[in-house]
Amino acid sequence: MELSKRLSLIATMINEGSSVCDVGTDHGYLPAFLYLSGKYKSVCATDINQKPLDSARKNLERLGAGGVRLVLCDGLASITRQDADTVIVAGMGGEVISGIISRADFLRDNTVEIIMQPTTAAKELRHFLSQNGFLVEIELPLQENGKIYSVMKARYTGKPYSLSNEQSVIGILKPDSDDAIQYIQKQYKIALKCADSLKDVSHKQDEYKYYLELSNNLKNILGV
Repeated sequence: MELSKRLSLIATMINEGSSVCDVGTDHGYLPAFLYLSGKYKSVCATDINQKPLDSARKNLERLGAGGVRLVLCDGLASITRQDADTVIVAGMGGEVISGIISRADFLRDNTVEIIMQPTTAAKELRHFLSQNGFLVEIELPLQENGKIYSVMKARYTGKPYSLSNEQSVIGILKPDSDDAIQYIQKQYKIALKCADSLKDVSHKQDEYKYYLELSNNLKNILGV
């Protein structure tokens, strides 16, 4: 079976032989692909609502991937360390992802890997990870259906760390691919637009200076 570009990228970031849990699985295509590959110890999938799980079950049966375990729960509420050493939380907002991670104590184990793909609020997710000691080891850009995303792979170290203003919006991305350049350019344009809108607002000069500096630094990163 073939996956979308987004799910294909996520699949490449999963270590073979691991036990995998896909949170908020929706249609179940990613766990089906992982199960059918035969490269993983076990595959389970969760969703907070019964209807998506029923849809996923039908797809799994149709594809011959009935060995995927489906779990009805909020995030990782019914998942334990024994169920997963790789957790995928993709296709939802960064603040939702942060909440799911914060409520799952077993993720505070440096042998567990977390793969995240926020659709919004990536900045908020990066701050949550840095403040709570989850180190982003890999970050890859992805462009699909006219939108640009970042896919992050992190693990717990227990050591909070600080982010520069630039790192909060582009993470550890570097302008070394077309997708990465477009991701950084998007953040540059957002920062520049914010600076322009605040330039003549007397009581928001601190914000203006923040966005002006951020846009200048992102421009330097792009080398333009």
